[in-house]
Amino acid sequence: MGEERFGEFVLVRRHEEGFVAELVLDRPKAMNAVSTEMARSVTAACASLGGEEGVRVVVVTSTHERAFCVGADLKERNSFSDAELLRQRPVARGAYTGVLELPVPTIAAVHGFALGGGFELALACDLIVADRTAVVGLPEVSVGVIPGGGGTQLLPRRVGAARASELIFTARRVEAEEARRLGLVDQLVEAGEDRAEALSLAARIAANSPVGLRAAKRALRLGQGLDLRAGLEVEDAAWRAVAFSGDRAEGVAAFNERRAPRWPPAV
Repeated sequence: MGEERFGEFVLVRRHEEGFVAELVLDRPKAMNAVSTEMARSVTAACASLGGEEGVRVVVVTSTHERAFCVGADLKERNSFSDAELLRQRPVARGAYTGVLELPVPTIAAVHGFALGGGFELALACDLIVADRTAVVGLPEVSVGVIPGGGGTQLLPRRVGAARASELIFTARRVEAEEARRLGLVDQLVEAGEDRAEALSLAARIAANSPVGLRAAKRALRLGQGLDLRAGLEVEDAAWRAVAFSGDRAEGVAAFNERRAPRWPPAV
């Protein structure tokens, strides 16, 4: 298992022969509050992972025992002038966009607090595995701002406009059982099992065609919000991108020969 550090607060580990990458939030003294430096590190790590053809799945985890991420570093923000806050905006935004635009399936492993920007990092992932200690929410309006890491757009896509409005307008925190019931998280596991389960899920996903996984994610993401006819055109374009690939040939051959596929190396 190889490791690479991006700045002081972000670590990348590689599992499953490098096919699964773990993006680790590692600022435990601040419960992974997203400072300017940490945002830059998340962005850099995502840029690196996005360019690695061998990576098939990314899992976002935390080293803090009681938090996935508590959101923006409000202590740092409190010291900013308006001009400094404006300059920091694209830096902060880059971290959330970096996770959102990873070209491979992504899974957030959530325990403890995932609030504000912390929950938005999870929402930027395709799937969220949470343990029973998880507490999630978008409390930004309670401190005079709004969710600015994608929350107003990603949450309604998960749970619908009315439910998202209620959660954002009330700024309330949602505990694990209710979060699963409302669809705020996708899978609920016992306390302390979120990382292991997310990595296990990632390994199952990574066994599939790397070309197919990227194309399926592209179709899912680009098709959101489109009418059905336009969405089917997006799907057709993604299908054409894989139909004549080495992965398709190997997958069909493996099926007919009743063996596990041996996917061609990424090029």
